[in-house]
Amino acid sequence: MKRIEAVNDFVVKFANVNGSGSASANELFAKAILRMGVPVSPRNIFPSNIQGLPTWYEVRVSEAGWLGRRGGIDMMVAMNPQTWEQDVREVESGGYLFYDSTKPLPDSAFRDDINVIGMPVTAICNATYEDPRQRTLFKNIMVLGALSVLMEVDAAVIEGLFGEQYKGKERLLESNVRALHAGRSFATDHLKPPIGLRVKRADKVGERIFVDGNTAAALGAVYGGATVCAWYPITPSSSVAEAFDKYCRKYRVDPATGENRFAIIQAEDEIASIGIVTGAGWNGSRAFTATSGPGVSLMTEFIGLAYFAEIPMTIIDVQRGGPSTGMPTRTQQADLISSAYASHGDTKHVMLLPQDPAECFEHTATALDLADRLQTPVFVMTDLDIGMNQRLCDPFQWSDERRYDRGKVMTAADLDAGKDFGRYKDVDGDGIPWRTYPGTHPTKGAYFTRGTTRDPYARYSEAGPDYLYNVQRLLKKFATAANLVPQPMVRAAARKTRLGVIYFGSTAPAMDEALVALAKEGIHLDAMRLRAFPFPASVNDFIATHDHVFVVEQNRDAQMRTLLINELEIDPSWLIAVLHYDGTPITARFITEDITRHVHALAVQPRRERVQT
Repeated sequence: MKRIEAVNDFVVKFANVNGSGSASANELFAKAILRMGVPVSPRNIFPSNIQGLPTWYEVRVSEAGWLGRRGGIDMMVAMNPQTWEQDVREVESGGYLFYDSTKPLPDSAFRDDINVIGMPVTAICNATYEDPRQRTLFKNIMVLGALSVLMEVDAAVIEGLFGEQYKGKERLLESNVRALHAGRSFATDHLKPPIGLRVKRADKVGERIFVDGNTAAALGAVYGGATVCAWYPITPSSSVAEAFDKYCRKYRVDPATGENRFAIIQAEDEIASIGIVTGAGWNGSRAFTATSGPGVSLMTEFIGLAYFAEIPMTIIDVQRGGPSTGMPTRTQQADLISSAYASHGDTKHVMLLPQDPAECFEHTATALDLADRLQTPVFVMTDLDIGMNQRLCDPFQWSDERRYDRGKVMTAADLDAGKDFGRYKDVDGDGIPWRTYPGTHPTKGAYFTRGTTRDPYARYSEAGPDYLYNVQRLLKKFATAANLVPQPMVRAAARKTRLGVIYFGSTAPAMDEALVALAKEGIHLDAMRLRAFPFPASVNDFIATHDHVFVVEQNRDAQMRTLLINELEIDPSWLIAVLHYDGTPITARFITEDITRHVHALAVQPRRERVQT
């Protein structure tokens, strides 16, 4: 039987039962390979309950540095009888199936075109340990040991990771090392190592760090000057607030007095949390919340208030499967329209679109600056794939010379000097008015606001011209924002082409790989990665210079394509949707196959002349 042969270029997937302690062992497998200098990209696919349901952990090993999902499985470690048929079906022809052979299975349970490796893991554990919990936990470590022999993963590296994990807990360290070597001994004696999938030391990681997006966003909030966080727990965003709390206790406690220089409030619900953020922003604090789509739905009235009252706030939306309460442990990019136009009435909100943890850090800090500069809500649109999975990325960058942009804030000295203060007056032509902090001056600079029903001096008004002035000024401010937000990244194809592709966020790593694969097949695409909404003029220019532009995104309704059509008044026929929305991260194979199909279809269509309006 043929077998897949690959060094530092394969995908391993672990199928386990949630709550069995497998996550830690699976993570050790990924980190050990990383410590050997080979890039990895792991993804935890887990259910929304605590224990009992199936869970998977997929590890992409790629010396070439591809960090998106490839598609296809080269080795399945099938430890869950509930999902056996599905797991066996996913293995590539010539791939490997590793399973617990304690209980015999009929020949019909296997495939003829894959390589089967059986190890009686349960039997070994039952014979070695009496404690039921130990039998479960050390089963996973024995499997790790066996895999390390089969794939030539350095055992010393794994032992080093154990030493870091159980520092000061020598009993746990010793027992885990013993279980590891028990698995290694069985594999050496009975499993005919190595197999065709092997790990070889390399030096391809460099200075990159290994971190999840939620942790990165939390640290970005600390560096960006946030002092108030109000939140309500919701998967997959809860760890943003938890990490922010951890970093604040480390960096935001006065060493002399022991006083906290931060406020973190777990509110009774999402409505209360965004209300707290609104109040904090109005008082001059840098404030944020972390939530997901269902939370944004509940927050919309306060978001609308902040938009029209022009109160700075930052909302980190870690998107998940929807709609409604949806699939809390699955990923999507399906909150774009609900966030861009949140609240009733005519609203448009700034959105930043990070592609990895490094940009989660940078964009969160930037969002706090933009919220102050623009006096408006700013969304950081991450998602579960970025937020809850560890990812290799560039080290975070921060200059000690960087200063917070507090925007147009009128001081007591300005007011005493006789400066004209019209809270909602455009004096600079950019749509952004001047503001004061509460208590700036005992007699000047105070104002009362009530939604949009006011004149430029914040005096109550229901006059049509006053309303028009205000909402048109807000549009001008939104246009100003297009030049302040992170600008798109453009990558020209190796050959001149009339085809382009637009993508954003967590789609980026798979898209990077797909572009190379498409070029090998003779399909060349100019590529633009969006990093923010509103769209600058360069986005319209990019679309205008191509006959067709693919828009790749992870939702059903082509929400980014819709925003492009709505905001730039693009002919819909110019933009071709490439959509993936089953809750799993998009793969390079999916993108390649779908764009190839569309390109072949376009080849037999007559070319139409484009009419610019």
